[in-house]
Amino acid sequence: MARFEKEPKEFEEKVVRVNRVSKKTKGGNKIGFSVLVVVGDKKGRVGVGLGKSPEVQSAIKKGVSYAKKHLITVPMVEKTIPHEVLLKRGAARIFLKPASPGTGVIAGGAVRAVVEAAGIHDILSKVLGTSNQASNVYATLEALKSLRPRQVAKMVEVAVKEEVKVEKEEPKKEKPVEEKKPVKKVKEPKTKVSRTLKVKEEKLKKETKPKKAAKETKAKK
Repeated sequence: MARFEKEPKEFEEKVVRVNRVSKKTKGGNKIGFSVLVVVGDKKGRVGVGLGKSPEVQSAIKKGVSYAKKHLITVPMVEKTIPHEVLLKRGAARIFLKPASPGTGVIAGGAVRAVVEAAGIHDILSKVLGTSNQASNVYATLEALKSLRPRQVAKMVEVAVKEEVKVEKEEPKKEKPVEEKKPVKKVKEPKTKVSRTLKVKEEKLKKETKPKKAAKETKAKK
């Protein structure tokens, strides 16, 4: 008997979340499903899709077809990412860091699904924001999209370091020395008290003069 061998799939599909949605209508409740699917070829290409349908299988198919149309390529270096990334998307915050060979995928459910579908085998990650799986999946996809190849990343680092050096080496502009202007002495305004004191001093001088003259005449005699 001839054996039917399954053809290897180009893309691997993984269902992250299935939501049951009910809608109130005139005839009764209309029940449907929304499915979040991650698709990847484990060679650097990955995509995410959301499918909605009254049946789960048809919702999965819709999500897979959308994900295949919106694939992204992830730059990798020896089955890890070229540099670390911290990305915020809405309430989700994702931190991804490259790891040495043999470390494995250290990630939660939502992040693990995207990373494994992309074909990354060694990575460190941390979910710093919300625990919503859909938000974390989309944030992880954005983080992987923002990655740059190692050569480009090094060029950016060098350019940033050079800018910092130029800013440090720039001599500070010396402020021109301002010439000190001579300070004008302000005459104190004459007050009533000072006037009365002067008048008293003049009276005392007038009184003392005739006494001195009388003493001098007596001494001559």
